[in-house]
Amino acid sequence: MRRTHDMGGDPKAGAIDRSQHEMDDWEILADALNQVLGVKGIKRTDETRRAREDMDPEEYLSLSYYERWTASLETILVEKGFMTREEIDRKLAELEEQWGEP
Repeated sequence: MRRTHDMGGDPKAGAIDRSQHEMDDWEILADALNQVLGVKGIKRTDETRRAREDMDPEEYLSLSYYERWTASLETILVEKGFMTREEIDRKLAELEEQWGEP
């Protein structure tokens, strides 16, 4: 049975957008965070893939590529006890107050 993330070869999935785009600053930071957590041994590729695959289907489809990455990193950090969701939400609120909403 296909899960939400498994769109390869599904005619209903539509064409793949292969155009290049300029990355937003937050996307560059999300990619850097992903790399650092990997180098430090905090997360593994299979863990982040599993976290994305386990996302609620509606949430998965509503998020962009890097939003899915950050959601999966959040899941891993919470599962491993590095942070709580409350700590993450609190820090996000602080950053939004300081920088404005994304």
